[in-house]
Amino acid sequence: MRFRNSSVRTKVTALLLSLVALWAFAAWVTLREGLNLVWVAVYDSGVAQPSETLLVELQRERRLTVVAMGNPSADRGNLRAQRARTDAAADEFRRLAKGGNVQFAADAVLKRRIDEMIRQLDGLPKNRSLVDGGQSDRSRAYDSYTTVVDSVYRTYDALATLDDKDVAHDTRTLIDLSRARELLSEEDALLAGALASGRLTVSERARFTEIVGVQRFHKAEAVIALPDSDRAIFERLERGQSFTRLRALEENVMQSSRPGGLPPIGAEQWRAATEPALAELQSAILEAGDRLVERTTPVAAAVIARLLLAGVLGLVAVVASIVLSVTTARALVRQLEKLREAALELANERLPGVVSRLAQGEKVDIRAEAPPLDFGPDVIGQVGAAFNTVQETAIRTAVEEAQLRQSIRDILLSLARRTQSLVHRQLTLLDVMERRESDPAELKDLFRIDHLATRMRRNAENLIVLSGASPARAWRRSVPMVDVVRGALAEVEDYTRVTVLPMGQTALNGRAVGDVIHLLAELIENAVSFSPPYTMVQVGGQVVASGYALEIEDRGLGMSPDDLETANQRIADPPEFNLSSTARLGLYVVSRLAERHGIRVSLKASPYGGTTAVVLLPRELVMESGDEHPEQETRPRLDRRERGAREIALVGAPDADPLPVQEVVPVPRAAETPRPAPIAAEPAGPEPPAAFTPSGLPFRVPQASLAPALAEEPKGGAEPEDEEDRSPEDVRKIMGSFQSGTRRGRSEAAKLLGEGEDNL
Repeated sequence: MRFRNSSVRTKVTALLLSLVALWAFAAWVTLREGLNLVWVAVYDSGVAQPSETLLVELQRERRLTVVAMGNPSADRGNLRAQRARTDAAADEFRRLAKGGNVQFAADAVLKRRIDEMIRQLDGLPKNRSLVDGGQSDRSRAYDSYTTVVDSVYRTYDALATLDDKDVAHDTRTLIDLSRARELLSEEDALLAGALASGRLTVSERARFTEIVGVQRFHKAEAVIALPDSDRAIFERLERGQSFTRLRALEENVMQSSRPGGLPPIGAEQWRAATEPALAELQSAILEAGDRLVERTTPVAAAVIARLLLAGVLGLVAVVASIVLSVTTARALVRQLEKLREAALELANERLPGVVSRLAQGEKVDIRAEAPPLDFGPDVIGQVGAAFNTVQETAIRTAVEEAQLRQSIRDILLSLARRTQSLVHRQLTLLDVMERRESDPAELKDLFRIDHLATRMRRNAENLIVLSGASPARAWRRSVPMVDVVRGALAEVEDYTRVTVLPMGQTALNGRAVGDVIHLLAELIENAVSFSPPYTMVQVGGQVVASGYALEIEDRGLGMSPDDLETANQRIADPPEFNLSSTARLGLYVVSRLAERHGIRVSLKASPYGGTTAVVLLPRELVMESGDEHPEQETRPRLDRRERGAREIALVGAPDADPLPVQEVVPVPRAAETPRPAPIAAEPAGPEPPAAFTPSGLPFRVPQASLAPALAEEPKGGAEPEDEEDRSPEDVRKIMGSFQSGTRRGRSEAAKLLGEGEDNL
C-alpha cells in the first residue's frame, strides 16, 4: 500500500533500481564464473603444482624411512638426501600457498586446509628426530608420513570448485585416481620395510591386504567415472605388463602361508614391479589432467562470452533504459505537475473566488472562469481534457449551488419575516386580551400562550439570522442592563430556574439591545437545557476594563476540553452556514449576533462542574450611570401580565422551597421592553411609581394586581383583623394554605418544562 501511494518519481526510481539490481545479479553470476576460472588458475599454480611435487617427495621419504628402520645397518645417505629434497618442496609450497594471490582467492575452507597441511609439514622434523633416535617404530613412522600426505589430499578436495558440473566431476575423478596411486605408494612402503627387516608380521600382512583392496577399489571406481577417452587409456594401463606383474606379486604376498616369516618375494623384485607401475600411473594422471584443461577451454570461452553479454551489453541496455525512463518520467511528471497545479488553482483560488463573488451578488461567466488547458494528445492530454470538463462542471455546479443557497436563504428570510409579523400581531392581541381579562385561571393560560409566542418569535429571528439578515427589533435609546437580561429571560422556557445577580447602574446602547437580548436568550436557554432540573443558573454582570462582562453559569455536567475548544472556535470564527448541518445552530446564531456588534463570547469550565459563558460587551455599547440617564419609558413597567407571571413564580411553583423576592425574575416581554404601556389603560387608575431593588427588581406592592372590585373596601366597614391578634391555629392555616399553593404552582411549572424547545 505504501508503494502504491508513492510518487511517480519514486516508482520510476524503484523500477530502475530493480533493473540495475537484476543486471548486477546476472553480471555477478557471470563474473563469478570468470573469477572461478581465474581462481582455479591461481589454485593450480599456487597449491596444486607445488603440492604434487611435495606429495611425490613425501612418498619417497616415507619408503626410504621405513626401509632404513627395517635395516638399521644400511647406509642412510639416500634418506638424508631425500629429506633435503622434501624440505625444499615444502618450503616452496609454503611460499606459494601463503602468497597474496592464493590467500585472496581462497575461501575459508581452503585456507583452513592449507593451514592444517602446513602444521603437518612443520611436524616432520620432530618425526624424523624420533626415527633417528630410535624412539619410533616402523608403524608409527609410516603413519606420521601418511597423515601428512592425507592433509595434502584434503587440500585437493577444496580445489574442485568449478561451477561447470562436468569439469568439476572430472576433477574429482582425477583426485580419486591420485588417491589410488597414494594407496599403491603406501603398500609399496609397507612391504619394502618388511622386506628390509627380513620378516612380515601378521599385522603388517593384514594391513597390506587391506591397503591393496582399498587401492584396487578406488582405482576401479575412478576409472569407471572417467570420460570415455580417458577410461580407455586407464583400462589399457591396467592390462599392461607393469600392473599385471604388480598384481601377481600382491596376490603372492597376500596368499603367503608363513605369517611372521620372510615374504615370498625379494626386495628388488618388489621394487622392480612397483616403480614402473607408480610412474606409469602418475604419468597417466598428469596426461588426463592436461586433457581436462583442454576441455575447460571452451567452458572458459563461454564464460567470457556470457560475461561480455551480461556485463557489457547488459550495462548498455540498463543505461539506455535509465535514460529512456528518466526522460519519460520527467515529461510525465511535468504534465502531472501542470495538471496538479491547475487542480489546486481551481480548488484554492477560482472556486472560492467564484463563490465569494456569487455571495456578493455578482454574475459569473463559466467559460471565462474555466478556460480549457492544453496537455497534448497523449494519455495525459486525455486526462487533462477530462479535467477541463471537470473544472467547468465544478464551477457551473458552484454557481448553481450558490444560487440555490441564496434562493433558500431568501425563502427562509421571507418565511421568517412573515412568521415574525404574525407572532408580533399575536403578541399584540394577547396583550389586549390580558389587559381586559380578570379571571386568574384564564389570565394564567394567556400568560403561558404569551410566553410560547415570545419563544416562537425568537425562533423566527433565528431563521432571520441564519439567512444572513438582521431582525427588525431596534431601540432608539439605551436600556438598563437588568432590563436587557429580563428581556432575554422572557424568551427562555424554564426562566424560573435562573437567578439574576446585581447588574449595577449600567445601560446598553439601543442599537444593540435586540441582538444582545437574543444572544443572551440563546445562551441562557442552553444553560437551563443542559443542566439538571433541580439546579439553578446564575446570570451576573459587572463593568470591566474593556466594557461590560455578563456571565452565565450552569451547574450541569459541563463540556470536555476538546468540545470547549471547538465551540469557542466556532463562536470566534463562524464558518459558512451549511444547510445540511443542523447541529449546534444556537452557536451559529450566537456567533453571528456577536460578530455583528464586536461582542466577544467564550465558554469555559465552571468550578462547579458545569459551563460558564462569558459575554464581553465592548466599551462603545455600554453606558454607566454617569454617562447617560435612560428615559423613564425604557424601564419596563410591571403590567398586569408581568405581575401575574410573577405571582406564578412566587406562589404557584409547587414542591419547591420558597425563594426570596429579590431572586425571582418576572417574565417580561422582550419585544415590549422599551414600549411603555399607557397608564390610563389600567382599569384601576394611575399606577403608583414602583420602587426598585439595587439589582433592578421592583418591590411588590400589595393588592396592586387585584381587580378594581376586589380592591374596594368591604361593605359594612369591617376592619381587618390585627395580625398581632391572630391565634397560632390561624397562622398555621395561613402557612398551610401558602404551602399548598406553592405545590400547585410548582406542578404547573413542571408541566411547562415539558413544552420547551432546545435552541442550542
